[in-house]
Amino acid sequence: MIDLSSKSALVTGGGRGIGKEIAMALAKAGCDVAISDIDLQTAQATASELEGLGRKSLAIKGDVSNAADVEAMFASFIEKFGKIDILVNNAGITRDGLLVRMKEADWDLVLNVNLKSAFLCCREAARPMMKARGGKIINIASVVGLMGNAGQANYSASKAGLIGLTKTLAREFASRSINVNAVAPGFIRTAMTDKLTDAEKGKLTGQIPMQTLGSPLDVANAVLFLSSSLSDYITGQVLTVDGGLVM
Repeated sequence: MIDLSSKSALVTGGGRGIGKEIAMALAKAGCDVAISDIDLQTAQATASELEGLGRKSLAIKGDVSNAADVEAMFASFIEKFGKIDILVNNAGITRDGLLVRMKEADWDLVLNVNLKSAFLCCREAARPMMKARGGKIINIASVVGLMGNAGQANYSASKAGLIGLTKTLAREFASRSINVNAVAPGFIRTAMTDKLTDAEKGKLTGQIPMQTLGSPLDVANAVLFLSSSLSDYITGQVLTVDGGLVM
């Protein structure tokens, strides 16, 4: 069983969905977890659930694509927990559309929230982690960052960039015993997929060798592994959680 007691983690976009499932998995393993989210009420609700598990928690409202907000977020985190052992860059959005119709504002917004935010958060986390000579950074990418997807030029580019950032930081931080890896989910059951018709769900599952959509817990379990000592000799890797969609 994975034991993260005495560890502290920050999960961006952790108020709901996959981010919340990640936060819960870390907390159940004994980790104290801070939740960063643009929606403070959602972050507070999740933080309250984590405290119900006996863990220390903190809800932080902020725009992770804004450098000043990220700096303040980490200051609040360090004040509360004293150190950071695990950073999960999960915050992300979509603004889908074919390239010829895509607005520049939608391109910029997705790249800022999905990619720039990870750069800003990694930069802030790097200093205390390097001083401690240890830490785990897990970036939540996507299989579309590996294979592309029509109608998602901005999202695919942001996730491909996140994978490049992961590999570069893994090389930069390896000498300080900081592991940097990415998890690339495939088609995961979320509030969005719940709205699909049976025919649409069938089309999706038909592309997956395992013939089923994944769950947020599947992604959380991968993050839990990469957050633990079991992954100490793994860095710069992309772990796909996709039922075999990308091989």
